[in-house]
Amino acid sequence: MLDPDTGWQTSRLEVEPLGPGSADELFEVLDDVSLHGFVGGLPLDRTALADRYARLATRRSPDGSQVWANWVLRERLTGHPVGTLQATLPAAGPTSGFAEVAWVVGRSWQRRGLASEAARSLVDRLLSDGWTVAAHIHPGHLASQAVARAAGMSPTPVTAGGEVRWRVLPPGADHGPPTVSCSRG
Repeated sequence: MLDPDTGWQTSRLEVEPLGPGSADELFEVLDDVSLHGFVGGLPLDRTALADRYARLATRRSPDGSQVWANWVLRERLTGHPVGTLQATLPAAGPTSGFAEVAWVVGRSWQRRGLASEAARSLVDRLLSDGWTVAAHIHPGHLASQAVARAAGMSPTPVTAGGEVRWRVLPPGADHGPPTVSCSRG
C-alpha cells in the first residue's frame, strides 16, 4: 500500500515526503504567478505555505476520512527541489472512491518531462494497490493533459468547477468510476 511517509526514486527524481519544513526550500520554486494560470489564485506567501504544509504533513483530513499524501520532487542530479506531487485518498481504501492526484513543477524545470515521470510513477503505484486514479485538469491546460496522458489517464465526460476529470482504472477493473470525490484544505 502507498505510504505517504515513504519516498522513492525515478530515473531523474527523488520523491520525498513533504513536511512542515519543506516550505522554505519550495517557496522559491512555487512563488510564480504563472503556475496559477489555470487553477486561479496567487502563490502563497512563505508563512501561508508553511502553514499549509504543516496541515498537509498530518497526512489526514481533520475528520480522518482522507489520507493526504504529498511529496517534494527533487532533481537527483542536483538535489534541487523542482515541484510537488500529491494524492488524496479515501481512508477506507480503494473500494470507497478514487485517488485524486496532482503535480506542480516549477517553471524553470518544465518541458523536460519531469512532471510526466513523477505522475507516471505515482499512478503506477496507486494502480498496483487497486485504486482508480483521477486528476482534474482545466480544458485549456495542454501541458497537464499531456502529463495525464503520459500517466495512462484519459479524459471523461465528467466536469467539476470547469475542470475535466481524467482517470485510469486499475488492471482488471470493469466497473464505472467511483462516485465519491476527495478534496483537501
